[in-house]
Amino acid sequence: MKKAIDVTIMGQKFQVRSDSNEEYVVKIASYVDKKLNEVLQSTKSVASMQVALLGAMNIADEFFKYQDDRQKKLSDVEDKIKDMIELVDTQI
Repeated sequence: MKKAIDVTIMGQKFQVRSDSNEEYVVKIASYVDKKLNEVLQSTKSVASMQVALLGAMNIADEFFKYQDDRQKKLSDVEDKIKDMIELVDTQI
């Protein structure tokens, strides 16, 4: 059941309805707030929409880099497993 959770992002209070627990929603809002504040500190723009879009781009960039890194690690593990299987097969 969705419940209303109060969060603050860029000094503005929002009420978020979510099935997730309050601690998780607050954690997500805090992360977004941190990212948007980083954009505010590194740009001359004070337009909320521009800051929000740049913040979203930064978060998306982190996500895609994480996905790429995860996929590379998974591929490395798969290669090692294949090598181990081949080694075992040659010993049998």
